[in-house]
Amino acid sequence: MEKYKYYVVWEGLAPGIYDTWEECRLQVENVKGAKYKSFDSKEAAVRAFRGKPEDHLGILNRVAQAMHQVNTVAEASSRSPYIVDSIAVDAACSGNPGDMEYRGVYVPTRQEIFRIGPFPEGTNNIGEFLAIVHGLALLKKKNSSLPIYSDSANALLWVKNKKCKTKLQRNERNSPIFDLIERAEKWLETNTYTTPLLKWETRKWGEIPADFGRK
Repeated sequence: MEKYKYYVVWEGLAPGIYDTWEECRLQVENVKGAKYKSFDSKEAAVRAFRGKPEDHLGILNRVAQAMHQVNTVAEASSRSPYIVDSIAVDAACSGNPGDMEYRGVYVPTRQEIFRIGPFPEGTNNIGEFLAIVHGLALLKKKNSSLPIYSDSANALLWVKNKKCKTKLQRNERNSPIFDLIERAEKWLETNTYTTPLLKWETRKWGEIPADFGRK
């Protein structure tokens, strides 16, 4: 008796259960992040489709999907004027001084990987400086060599010189910001790093991916 296959497509052009490989292939071919698998019975296929694909995809499938993501990033990097596989940081400040916060995102996915603040009576340059150092410390902890982009020339220079050259005066309200500055400067003095720090060229590439979008 000929063995019959049913094909479950969890993620593709049209998720569902298909009777032939040809129908399944049309739903997943060249589709980023496609998830699919064959089953020996319709009952097993129905149960699988109602569940999570991770419960049915083996390690080889997960490795293949991870490699697909790596290749996608590499392909995008080859077409892009900047390094796609990178971290971007930015700060936002409501007033000068004003409520300040900063964050970092993973450029390929725009996923936020850290966000700190807001703190009262800060400045944008301070936030940019703290964001870069935060990114450096995080990447070193994770043993990652991803580059960091910032659109602040001042902050990049401050990090290079290991000193936050702000003219802002410390007071009771903004004291937590100055505590963070002291921690950041101490980290720069006591740590080395190989992470490339790069200037984001806003005029050429548009707003930095970590931008808060409040302009």
